[in-house]
Amino acid sequence: MRPRAHGGRGKGLKMAETAKMKRIGVLSLQGGVEEHINALLSASAKCSLPVQVVEVRSREDAEGLDGIILPGGESTAIGRLMEREGLFPDVLRVRKIFGTCAGAIMLAKNVEGAVPGQRFLSLMDITASRNAYGSQLSSFEARLTTVFGTVNGVFIRAPKIAPASKDCQPMAFHGEEVVAAYQKKGERHFLASSFHPELTTTKFHEFFLKL
Repeated sequence: MRPRAHGGRGKGLKMAETAKMKRIGVLSLQGGVEEHINALLSASAKCSLPVQVVEVRSREDAEGLDGIILPGGESTAIGRLMEREGLFPDVLRVRKIFGTCAGAIMLAKNVEGAVPGQRFLSLMDITASRNAYGSQLSSFEARLTTVFGTVNGVFIRAPKIAPASKDCQPMAFHGEEVVAAYQKKGERHFLASSFHPELTTTKFHEFFLKL
């Protein structure tokens, strides 16, 4: 079965545009997949950067990606499903990775409150504390100070994240707490957020596409 792709299918698409089109995956095993797809396509239009968005459910889907987004959901389930589909080696090779909520937990090198045996990508120098903002009933929306200006952020069973190295740059704050961070490691780029930017803004997706 071929991966389901979005964008880049217009009849008038030129050959040069096809050649430079970014192929961005959205891990589609659980969580807010459609919201991230819509945010990516909107960000693509705003930035005038051609993009093909691929729903990643198998190793075949993960081939040739320029970047991948790990949506929110439940990090334990996401890890189990990635293992079942054999996706860890392929995702670990992707040069640009953006993790939101549970996706940020998957990116973190250090996870507090992890389930014994739980597997992570462990790529980004952040500490993530699972469910630190409370249960589903404690979900909330707040005004956040970001490098892009003030935006609304939606927190749903959100982790807290803390940069653990000087090259891990804060990108957004809720009060004094860092709720989004970015790190460049050689030619690799990692972006993590505690909240769900795909629900309120395209600014973080635009940043990700421009990396």
